[in-house]
Amino acid sequence: MMNFWIEKGIGGFRMDVIDTIGKLPDQEITSNGPKLHEYLQEMNQATFGTKDLMTVGETWGATTEIAKLYSDPKRNELSMIFQFEHIGLDQQSGKDKWDLKPLSIPELKQVLSKWQTSLGDDGWNSLFWNNHDLPRIISRWGNDQTYREESGKMFAILLHMMKGTPYIYQGEEIGMTNYPISEIAQAQDIETINMYYERLSLGYAKEDILRSINAKGRDNARTPMQWDRSPNAGFTKGIPWLHVNPNYKEINVQSALADKHSIFYTYKKLIELRKQHEIIVWGEYQLITETPDDVFAYYRLYKEEKWLIVCNISEKTNQMTLPSGDFSLVMSNYPQEETSKGKITLRPYEAFVLKRMEQ
Repeated sequence: MMNFWIEKGIGGFRMDVIDTIGKLPDQEITSNGPKLHEYLQEMNQATFGTKDLMTVGETWGATTEIAKLYSDPKRNELSMIFQFEHIGLDQQSGKDKWDLKPLSIPELKQVLSKWQTSLGDDGWNSLFWNNHDLPRIISRWGNDQTYREESGKMFAILLHMMKGTPYIYQGEEIGMTNYPISEIAQAQDIETINMYYERLSLGYAKEDILRSINAKGRDNARTPMQWDRSPNAGFTKGIPWLHVNPNYKEINVQSALADKHSIFYTYKKLIELRKQHEIIVWGEYQLITETPDDVFAYYRLYKEEKWLIVCNISEKTNQMTLPSGDFSLVMSNYPQEETSKGKITLRPYEAFVLKRMEQ
């Protein structure tokens, strides 16, 4: 099957829950079985191994050490993996994904920094906030009302300036949001529907179940793409499989392209920077620890270059002292008249990238 598609000229493969091949049910081993990497190397040799293709595996159970087994080029397995450690940070420990807890920004910094540094040159990571199984990041950890654009741009800058291959999920580039439901009849996802009735039978309150669905349900990311202000957001003249998010008249591709300050152009700028500057691809990552809890700041270092990335993951203002040195502004999600120095006030969800001036 894979060789059939390779002959058609595709560019690569995304392998769903690939860590479950080689499972041993009789031993209750469902992932990371003893033959997993042997099977992957066999597949590599028989299909894409000699081709210029990209491969990425979905691996929910991967640690940084396991990630090196998948993605070390010398092992001839995959180009990179999707790992999900950061995605579980708003879930109560030992509970289901529906059991919510507030996101801890210090925990997020710790986990993302670990994946930035632990792989070294022996592995490669993917960078993502969203996919078809996850809610929209702006609604999940940002503010999809007052600061939708600011938080959308901030999450883009925070992730895309890191080491790894960034992924943009459909609608992320225009700041699409979750679509809350008020009745289970509005849901299509079988996981959501099954959970709803199971928890009702266990005595959970309907309001609490719906709150979990609206926070974590997979339908949030599966509503039709919002192209313009026409009926069904220009997606279809028929009846779509899910209701279109009612905010499509404000949030759509047509509006995003017309506004040079939209989230879309932040993503476009980030892609341009990655293509133009090797420091974003290959640079060393260093977390800056002397910051308020809500501020995620780090350096990228490469040869004689030094870039500083600062992100306020909060709708509160925060104070931070910038490091000494002459830096020039690369990009920001707020208008900046000049590069600040010393102690500064970070506005809600403010993010910027600074480049050290030539010495």
